Amino acid sequence: MIFPLSYIEFLTHFHGDRDFFECHEVLEDHWKKNGMKKNSVWVGLIQTAVSFYHYRRGNRKGAVKMMKKAIEILDKNRTEIYSLGISHEQLMPMLIRSCHDMQTGSPYEPISFPILDSELLTVCKERVRFLGLEWDGNDKLDEFIINKHIARRSLDKSRFETVKV
Repeated sequence: MIFPLSYIEFLTHFHGDRDFFECHEVLEDHWKKNGMKKNSVWVGLIQTAVSFYHYRRGNRKGAVKMMKKAIEILDKNRTEIYSLGISHEQLMPMLIRSCHDMQTGSPYEPISFPILDSELLTVCKERVRFLGLEWDGNDKLDEFIINKHIARRSLDKSRFETVKV
């Protein structure tokens, strides 16, 4: 099966460097460029990544809000989930359990998408290895990745600063 590169990038970040902010970025670009609806499977995947971004940063309220929206969308898009090579039956309980953990203040724990498509899994794992990362490896507590929205805001501001010549 053929999958969009942005989806492969999403899975690579989700399982490789756990850069959930980047997961959001690559899929949001794909979603916007293809004029998809607000309740598409892509939005559910984006919301899942955003939820885990908030969860890891300790923003329980934001994490729960995003996860509830993701669960609602992904539950309604069963066929699309399967067409993306993911087991809907395995994914939904994972997301529900993660939402419960977020609500009860359990420590952050990432999930792994239950990828059924062996070719997709192979491609993603090879890409992760190529980047020098480990598939489903331990989360490296990289401050830049954990607080990427803050770091990016600082980088964006510096682009607009004027320089006297």
